[in-house]
Amino acid sequence: IFFRSLLSASAMRGVGRVFRKQFNDSCRRAARFYPTPSENRVVFFDTTLRDGEQSPGCTLTVEEKITIARQLSRLGVDICEAGFPIASEGDFEAVKIIAREVGPLVEGRPSGQPMRICGLSRAIEADIHRCYEAVKHAPLHRIHTFLATSDIHLKHKLMISREECVKRAHDAVAYARTLVDDVEFSPEDSGRSDPDFLCEVLSAVIEAGATTLNIPDTVGYNTPDQYMKKMQYLMANTKGSDKVTWSTHCHNDLGLATSNTFAGIQAGARQVEVTINGIGERAGNTSLEEVAMILHVHKQQLDLNDSLNRQQIFRTSQLVTAYTGMPVQPNKAIVGANAFAHEAGIHQDGMLKNRETYEIMRPDTVGLGASSLVLGKHSGMNAFSNRLSELGYNDIPSDQMRRIFSRFKKLADVKKTVTDHDLRCMLNDEINQPKEVWTLQSIQVSSGNHMTSTTTCSLMTADDKLHVDAATGDGPVDAIFKSINRITGVNAVLMDFEIKAISGGSDAMGEVRVALGDGDVELPESDEADVQHQLTKYHGHGADVDILYAAAKAYIHSVNRIISARDSAGPKSVKVMKPGQPI
Repeated sequence: IFFRSLLSASAMRGVGRVFRKQFNDSCRRAARFYPTPSENRVVFFDTTLRDGEQSPGCTLTVEEKITIARQLSRLGVDICEAGFPIASEGDFEAVKIIAREVGPLVEGRPSGQPMRICGLSRAIEADIHRCYEAVKHAPLHRIHTFLATSDIHLKHKLMISREECVKRAHDAVAYARTLVDDVEFSPEDSGRSDPDFLCEVLSAVIEAGATTLNIPDTVGYNTPDQYMKKMQYLMANTKGSDKVTWSTHCHNDLGLATSNTFAGIQAGARQVEVTINGIGERAGNTSLEEVAMILHVHKQQLDLNDSLNRQQIFRTSQLVTAYTGMPVQPNKAIVGANAFAHEAGIHQDGMLKNRETYEIMRPDTVGLGASSLVLGKHSGMNAFSNRLSELGYNDIPSDQMRRIFSRFKKLADVKKTVTDHDLRCMLNDEINQPKEVWTLQSIQVSSGNHMTSTTTCSLMTADDKLHVDAATGDGPVDAIFKSINRITGVNAVLMDFEIKAISGGSDAMGEVRVALGDGDVELPESDEADVQHQLTKYHGHGADVDILYAAAKAYIHSVNRIISARDSAGPKSVKVMKPGQPI
């Protein structure tokens, strides 16, 4: 669109008819699915799979990334930053598969248009081309390139002058525009960059063809007032600022990510870069669900629209939690366990009289609706599937639904009433799991305070071969984990272990989360604490009324993730134990 405006009427007349038609078609394609800066529509750019995965201890397999991308599409996210293709072969493959398989999907999307797939690249031609090779398979795709602009980064990290910075940024965007119509540029560490120099850089990349300018507060330094004023200054003093979409990208180091993002919206930004549950580097990023509900609650005053299906928020949050192993704090806004809980007597009295006394939004808006339908052992498939649909799970394949229903009936035999929390936990346990290399069949535990704990464990392989082994340990959980290690031949290192009750009562389901490291990965010589810090965490989740069985399931899920990661990486740097070998 920018290049089109540069051509005078006489120049356009001199352009060949074929070229002119191709050029006009390209302009129409670029504008067709993307809002112009003048629209009162906020574009949600989700970077859970890129910036979110950079959270310490967060590791996702390709299959898990694809599943999350599909759910982001159902949520109505406009743009999915699927990864950093140059970072590794695995990241490249993940972005490419997401572009090919998730990029064309339109089912369930409020906008009726597919999600745009984006990849990140440094301001280097090789990076940009690699990014293009990954995202080009999506009908709508974008290249997002970045370069630091703060003096501290230019001097100590890049060791280049301001003049060189402007040139590199311009050239990177110009090259990206030869590959795609949609290019985003981010001046890294904008929050600490000189505003006038930022205007110079941003003017240059607009001239080169950038369509979106993202202003990242990379280290979470700004206050909302500072961020708003900086955004307003840049919009007012950057040449061609009216031709691009302005975007926010805020980090939460001072707990101000959402506030700064909202300040950016008030300043005129119409794209927000966010992650599910606010995960990300250090203290995290702006939380998608928080911005989404700010726009919803204050819709009348703000008069801003978006394409989100908010009833998918809670399900998406649970999915990301299950795959990343990063639990949401109970008092987390919107998706925390206490977000819609009321304990104080005065609050409860007000709620009984009128929900609006103490709730500014309804839980069903984010997919947490309460139901008057009580599920128990007499409930049939109809009532069960209807309740799952109300909870946002309306796309479960029939064979999987039958398996989940069978498990529900077993649970209902033990518990008088199965709660929504029980259902969500059970669904996470069944749906959000890695490829089953090993499946838990049974455990038998002998334990007491004056005896050595012993466990016999039975596991099934994918080709239906049963393996049984036993181990002793310092308590029943240790014995279970050691017996699983013996059978699978995986020397797993326990790094985190968490157990909690899903609901009240002695018959409550127990939920276990574990994080394992692959003890067979060769690392440099270091003490045990350093080794634990260097190991990649593989998270697992298990739920059952028997907490020992739940712990075994969680451990098996983590072991399956380790095996899948080994298969993806190949045999290098791993020395595998033989099945049954003592640990």
